[in-house]
Amino acid sequence: MKTGWSRKICGWSRSGPDRRIMSPEELAFVSSPEGAALLDKLADGLEQATAEVVATHRARRYANAGIQTVADLGCGIGGDAIAMASAGAEVIAVDREWLHVAMARTNANAYDVGERVLPVLADLTELPPFPVGGFFFDPARRTVTGARLAPGRRLRSVDDYLPPLSLIDRWHPLTPDGAVKVSPGIDYAELPPETEVEFVSLGGEVKEAVLWYGRLRTAATRRATLLPNGDTLTDLEPGEAAADSPRAYLYEPDGAIIRAHLVGQLACRLGASLLDPQIAYLAVDAPVSTSFACGYQIEDYFPFQLKRLRTYLRERNVGTVTIKKRGSPLDVDVLRQALRLRGADHRIIFLTQVMGRPTVLIGNTLA
Repeated sequence: MKTGWSRKICGWSRSGPDRRIMSPEELAFVSSPEGAALLDKLADGLEQATAEVVATHRARRYANAGIQTVADLGCGIGGDAIAMASAGAEVIAVDREWLHVAMARTNANAYDVGERVLPVLADLTELPPFPVGGFFFDPARRTVTGARLAPGRRLRSVDDYLPPLSLIDRWHPLTPDGAVKVSPGIDYAELPPETEVEFVSLGGEVKEAVLWYGRLRTAATRRATLLPNGDTLTDLEPGEAAADSPRAYLYEPDGAIIRAHLVGQLACRLGASLLDPQIAYLAVDAPVSTSFACGYQIEDYFPFQLKRLRTYLRERNVGTVTIKKRGSPLDVDVLRQALRLRGADHRIIFLTQVMGRPTVLIGNTLA
C-alpha cells in the first residue's frame, strides 16, 4: 500500500532500508535481534501511515473550522501532523514509540514544518489531557501479539484498539472538537451517536473511516468521500430508491458509498433503481456520468442456471470472464472451472439477487 508522500520518509521504504547501499556495520545491525525489532516498529508505523492526499483532505476540515492547535494522539511517523501543520496549525504530536517520534520530527523538517510540530514521547494511557483547539486520535488498529487474534490482523472493534476509543472520553471535557481514525470495517453499533462518520476511498479503494466530533462534524451523520477528486455524498440527500428489474446499464457503487450506507442516496442522484433492496447494484436505462460508481453495459440476464450460462457464453465465443458477485453464495473459482470456456472474447458476469431471486447478468465495462 503506497502512502503517496512526495518526499522521502527518512530514506526508508515500506519494505525496509535499501540494503544495497548499507555499510557492513549497518547490515550487521539490521540483521541483529535489536535491528529486527527496530524494523518491526518501522513497518508498523509505515503500515498505519496516512496517504498524503487523505491527510491533506482531513487537515483542510480542521483549518476550515479555524482550529489553530491540534493534539495528534498516536502520531506515528508524522503524516497527519505534517498535513495539519502545512495547513497552518501548531501540532503536538504524541506517540509512545521513540522511533515514531524521531521519524515524525525528521519528516516534519523534510516538509519544512518542523517549527510547527512538537513531537512528544508519551504513553497516551498515562498522559493527562491538555487544552488544545482540537484533537486527532489515531489508535493502532492491527494486532501485535496475543492469543485472540493473529499478529498483523486488522482490529474491527473499537474496544480492541490500542489505546481503545474510550480514551477520548478523557479529552472531551477540555477539547470537544476533534476526530478519530477508525477501521473502515467498523460495526455501526459501535459508532458514538454524537459523531459524523466519513468513509474515505482513494482511487477506488476504501482507505479509512473518520469519526468527527464537535465543531468538526457537519449536519450529516454519514458521509462518503472519494479522493483525489474530493467528491462527497451524505445522508442528507434523499435515499428512498425503488427496486426493479435489471436495465440496460448497471452501476457498482464505490466501496465508500457502500460502507456509508448511501446506496439509496446514490440511486436517487442517478435516477437509478436497485436490483434488490439488499444489494448494492444500481440499474439505469442510459449511461450516466458519475465518480461514485463504475458503469457496465448489460447485454442479457436470466435466472442462474449453470448449463444455461455455459451455453450462452460458448455460443458467443467467450473464453475469459471476470466474475463479480453480491448476495450470491457461489464460489467464483469453482464456477469458473465449471464453465469450461475456450473462446476468444471476454465478458463480465454478475452473480446477484434480483428481487430475492438468484440471477446472472452478463455485460462489459463501459468504454
